[in-house]
Amino acid sequence: MPALGLGVWQMAEGRETEQAVEWALDAGYRHVDTATMYRNERSVGAALARSGLPREDVFVTTKWLPMMRGPESELARSLERLGLGYVDLYLIHWPVPLRAAHGWPDLLELREQGLARAVGVSNYGVDRLERLVADGRGPAVDQVLFSPFHFRRGLLEFCDRHGIVLEAYSPLGTGRHLTSDTVRGIADSLGRTPAQVLLRWCLERDVPVIPKSAHRERIAENGRVFDFALSDDDLERLDRLDRTGGTDGALERKWW
Repeated sequence: MPALGLGVWQMAEGRETEQAVEWALDAGYRHVDTATMYRNERSVGAALARSGLPREDVFVTTKWLPMMRGPESELARSLERLGLGYVDLYLIHWPVPLRAAHGWPDLLELREQGLARAVGVSNYGVDRLERLVADGRGPAVDQVLFSPFHFRRGLLEFCDRHGIVLEAYSPLGTGRHLTSDTVRGIADSLGRTPAQVLLRWCLERDVPVIPKSAHRERIAENGRVFDFALSDDDLERLDRLDRTGGTDGALERKWW
């Protein structure tokens, strides 16, 4: 899985999503993250088709929402919308009680069929991950809200121990984190943008990250994060921004 990807949450179906994906691919991104719930899979597929890139060169993630049909039928619909024969990663989008647990064996079967090269989960804390890893068939990825402000140390440590890739979504806090005095100060000292600093922090934690932007300049800017590093002092200052207390959970409150 490429360490940097484009997330398309809250992007409108059609021109907005298609342009963003095209701009990201032009800028060198090779990782796109969508979901059934986003209602823009068809636009992601259209942009991928127009890119002319070989299928194996682009890593595509989509997600199953457990409140909908079963994973098998939903993935078939997602593949039709994306215009693909398989996805690189298929995730359970939310840990809906009972329903998500019952769907996990179906995701493993979809992996065996080659319709998803890897399967995983999103928004799962250690309590739920423990149930999945117990029989040795745990998820490849756990995609969660993760940033210096949501530095889930306990969850990251658990994933590292069990060979699960922790992946970060909303690393910029939908823009809120860009105004932090600490983040801006570090960015100014490095001649970088606040967004680049936040993304680099994730990468230096070996956490793949999927920032969302519909603006060409910002997409390109977010992609320029592999030619600098944060100092130990920078990392420590950013670590102290954590508001979760180093939790091993994925959600601060119930959403159902």
